[in-house]
Amino acid sequence: MPGTNRPSTPAPPRRVQPRDRRRVPGAPGLAAACAALAALAAPASPHAAPASLTGTVQLLTEGRALPGGEARDAVVYWVPDRGAAAAAPRTAEIVMRGKEFLPRVVAVTRGSTVRFPNADPILHNVFSVSPENPFDLGLYRSGPGKAVCFDATGLVRVFCNVHHAMAAYVLVLDTPHFSAPGADGGFALADLPEGPGTLHVWHARCEPWSVGLTLPAVDPVVVPLPVTRRRVPPHLDKTGRPYRESRGDQTYR
Repeated sequence: MPGTNRPSTPAPPRRVQPRDRRRVPGAPGLAAACAALAALAAPASPHAAPASLTGTVQLLTEGRALPGGEARDAVVYWVPDRGAAAAAPRTAEIVMRGKEFLPRVVAVTRGSTVRFPNADPILHNVFSVSPENPFDLGLYRSGPGKAVCFDATGLVRVFCNVHHAMAAYVLVLDTPHFSAPGADGGFALADLPEGPGTLHVWHARCEPWSVGLTLPAVDPVVVPLPVTRRRVPPHLDKTGRPYRESRGDQTYR
């Protein structure tokens, strides 16, 4: 080519030489015009410009914000009207420490696994009687604990059969677009597909909240959630009877 000092060697196969281009007057202009028309006719890629959503979850009691950072126990998730892309299963942990589940809330996609390590020097028995994902891990001591794979979507209420005050939640979703707010309630969802869909917010102490939106949205979303439920919901043990500790039984404590 002009301006270069290449050795005189045969051109690669299927490469048009300069003398060939001269045989077709106006060919460069015609090629440029065809390329421009093709670009106009080509559909835009749905993944070319991912959208995002930001906002704040406000937990309210008697019209005032609830102190203590409980907004971090919410789950914010986006479901596109045309359906969400398949989400890869993940692995999460809920640790038992100081007779508490930490964190109290975990969101995962269907087919994911949650492990329940015991970091206490006492026995725990993790169980759930939620209809779609029931399980009972039995009594076990401190250590890496046991795990459960959740194959059905929905809310899984998790308790300890030894300690009534221990409660946690696993929200099994069919969308990969979810997040947890910070202690101040602020949240952000990124890499969302453009178009219509529904923004959902779930919190154990509030009624479920949702709103239809079309992305890309511009303004941050404010989510007011009146608190209507106790921090530890009323429940029985895994056999459907009152807890031993409420009857004065100190076993395993």
